[in-house]
Amino acid sequence: MIPVQKREQIAFEVIRTLVSRFNSFPADVSGNRNAPFHEAFLKAFALKLEDKVPDLPFFISLSSWLHGLNTTLGQSFFENVAHILSDGEKRDFSKDNGNLADITNAQKKAISDIVTDLKNGNLSPNLARENAILQSAAREGQLVEANKFTADVFIEDDNEIVAIELKTVKPNAGEMRGEKQKILEAKASLFRKYPGKRIAFFLGFPFDPTSETPTGYDKRRFLRSIIDGEKYWAMEEVLLAGELWDWLSGDEQAMEQILDIINRIATPEFIDHYNFLSNIANRGKEGYVELLQKWGLVSELFLVERHEQLQNRLTTTRDRRVYNQSMFKRHRYNYERYFHLKELLAY
Repeated sequence: MIPVQKREQIAFEVIRTLVSRFNSFPADVSGNRNAPFHEAFLKAFALKLEDKVPDLPFFISLSSWLHGLNTTLGQSFFENVAHILSDGEKRDFSKDNGNLADITNAQKKAISDIVTDLKNGNLSPNLARENAILQSAAREGQLVEANKFTADVFIEDDNEIVAIELKTVKPNAGEMRGEKQKILEAKASLFRKYPGKRIAFFLGFPFDPTSETPTGYDKRRFLRSIIDGEKYWAMEEVLLAGELWDWLSGDEQAMEQILDIINRIATPEFIDHYNFLSNIANRGKEGYVELLQKWGLVSELFLVERHEQLQNRLTTTRDRRVYNQSMFKRHRYNYERYFHLKELLAY
């Protein structure tokens, strides 16, 4: 089971994502009715859209909103949840932050040869062979500057470095080749930057769009659905759907647990529930504690369950003002308030 504190952090990511998308939901499209190119193209699909899309301007606006949701999930939600589960972080390796590693020109040539052989079908992807080539070449040739790269998830242990590139949509053939070259060069630089440590770099996909079930996956089928997917990637360097979330959390059925957290919060009553919890006048009202429990907000439950004790500790104007703050601050949990009040309870 994912620890309760991490479940709460995931819940706050769900809440933040939902509130941000609620604020941009196309409730009124009267100011965005002129989309002549979209409408012209959509006429060809009139029979398919009939009885399904009664309001074309709203459909166009909703499509744009959904694209924004996809972007939010890909650039924020999935990454943040991955960091919560793994205790990892996003890390940039670039000259600007002084974190860019060198590689050797022998590694550069080896990477080019590997990608060319994979592209031409001369070799099949083999993770152990490729790593051995990069490690051996790290001791040969002159040093050259590596290309900058970003690890969406970066984890450093005593004996191991793990990096993950998260992808939310199926790449095309050109992207597959480019991703392979980028990760090979990233691994080459990590071999030199962290000598003596095992280096692993995965391509991670949060879900399997080819699966008939929400949490199911078939890695071979998934890679076959991507043009040249099997040409460039070995099975063991791809983490897919439940496999990814289980690996990040070190737990079983982590994806099911994440979806359960989302489903508990993302109900049709969400925005009413959010506003109810945000209003400090509702503390102590019927349903307040039950909603905190349903959403898994254990930090606020800790304070609510010690209400009487806390009231006796509010001895200064600042203490009272902090107590009277909303539990949410810019759609995130107000941890500054929580830690201040928790400290009052400690003595």
